[in-house]
Amino acid sequence: MRSCIARPMPPANRDWSIGGTLTKLEEYNGLGYAARRQPSPYIWSGTDQYRSGKYIRDGVYDPNAVDNQPGCAGLLLAMMALDPGIQFDKKSIAARPATAGPAPPPPLESPPPSITNPVKGSIGAFVASVLAALFKRK
Repeated sequence: MRSCIARPMPPANRDWSIGGTLTKLEEYNGLGYAARRQPSPYIWSGTDQYRSGKYIRDGVYDPNAVDNQPGCAGLLLAMMALDPGIQFDKKSIAARPATAGPAPPPPLESPPPSITNPVKGSIGAFVASVLAALFKRK
């Protein structure tokens, strides 16, 4: 009879900043995109961080395939826009040094379509309406 040796449990996640959360979500989906130094559509689809490139089946990457499903980052942004109570741990963000970068571009008069501003009749508009119904405050 063999004895089973229990493996120690990994430490609980302590980083619930937006970066830590998105990292855990990407780890859950797989790190194949990170290995290719490509943004994961699972996280970034529907944002300006993703254009194309997708695993079309296990182990088969197509650089021209486009994922049309909304990614986790866009969905989280849409949820935060609908419910101000959804927030991330700012302590873990504040502990990191800020990096100076270029100034953001001025806002457009009419923002382009995105996960938080979907085109009427699109799947994004449908997802936004479902999220709005789920998070409607009374």
